[in-house]
Amino acid sequence: MNNISIYTLTSELHDAQAVNTATQEFLNSLQVEFNFKENDYTDYGQAPLSLIYVRTGGTEGIFRRLLPQLQQQTKAPIYLLTSGKSNSLAASCEILSYLRQQGIQGEIIHGSADYLHHRILLLCKVGQALRQLQGCRIGVVGKPSDWLISSTADYAVVKQQLGMDIIDIPMQELLDIMKETPLGNEEGAMQGAMQIYHALKKLAEQYQLQGLTIRCFDLLTAVHNTGCIALAKLNSEGVVAGCEGDIPTLLSMMITKAVCGVSGFQANPAHIDPEKGQMLFAHCTIPFNMVERYELDTHFESGIGVGIRGFMKNGPVTVFKVSGNLSRHFVAEGELVRSEGKPDLCRTQQIIQLADPQQARYFLTDSIGNHHVIMPGHQREVLDELFKSLK
Repeated sequence: MNNISIYTLTSELHDAQAVNTATQEFLNSLQVEFNFKENDYTDYGQAPLSLIYVRTGGTEGIFRRLLPQLQQQTKAPIYLLTSGKSNSLAASCEILSYLRQQGIQGEIIHGSADYLHHRILLLCKVGQALRQLQGCRIGVVGKPSDWLISSTADYAVVKQQLGMDIIDIPMQELLDIMKETPLGNEEGAMQGAMQIYHALKKLAEQYQLQGLTIRCFDLLTAVHNTGCIALAKLNSEGVVAGCEGDIPTLLSMMITKAVCGVSGFQANPAHIDPEKGQMLFAHCTIPFNMVERYELDTHFESGIGVGIRGFMKNGPVTVFKVSGNLSRHFVAEGELVRSEGKPDLCRTQQIIQLADPQQARYFLTDSIGNHHVIMPGHQREVLDELFKSLK
């Protein structure tokens, strides 16, 4: 199935041949691949993006009769595509007003060919990301670290809005698997770090997890090692993996992966220049598939185990975070200026210049927890659109 399906809404009062000719010209101008459905709505909502092409005026009553069926098939916003010909824009405005009265999200997709092309592909990308999140299972191995006093989540809201299940898993289950996991041929601290990786991977398989976050500092005392290598490897293999049992950050990483294909770099802000909008982010692990090269060091706070100093390619990045009840999110675009390797910080260190220096104030006045997720590219438009569709 194509990612975009277009369904028609047409009044019988209009000349069918003229309408069909105008339809062909208009849809060709969009320059997008789509599934054309004429008046058959039986599979409406099954594609990542379903558009209702309002071809003529006089279609308001037809839509009202159709709406209960559409609502049964999907709760996604209703997108009304219109060229404006044959009073179609006026009809779309009346339909949109009716949707608002019913408390249903909707939007009229109308404008130049270039605008329509961009808007449709953007909405399709959002639909694909939300579809990827539906049905995902994410695990919390151990509880959030004691210092993460604001980093909880509303499990019911996450299930309702994103379709994801959050599963609490006792830390002891991981430790029990580790006891049964033989050590490899690695040397030194790497041996224990890889044992943690194999145990976490097995745990993810047992619970059928697409993502997990672990109360990793407990490993320092339990097995005298860290989860930095394990998380870097799991992320690069497609299992989203976060630190410190931070559930909102794990949700942010799951969304990041759905949007841009990588989990993102979970990091703390370590220094902020609120006047210039330049920030230093740091953490002791980063997905291996996000870096050009990396070095191994100890874990910063403890001085034991294996930490990672990763070097991403300089260039466009986006800083992102969502709250645990999905009611708030922060997005800031910027540039990764350089990576550093100072000995007195977590091992992976990134200097990021925010495109809007004023956004640095958010971290000092309204921050959603301490950890934020850094992803490659400028992704603000698609992230903002994704959260708009959840309201």
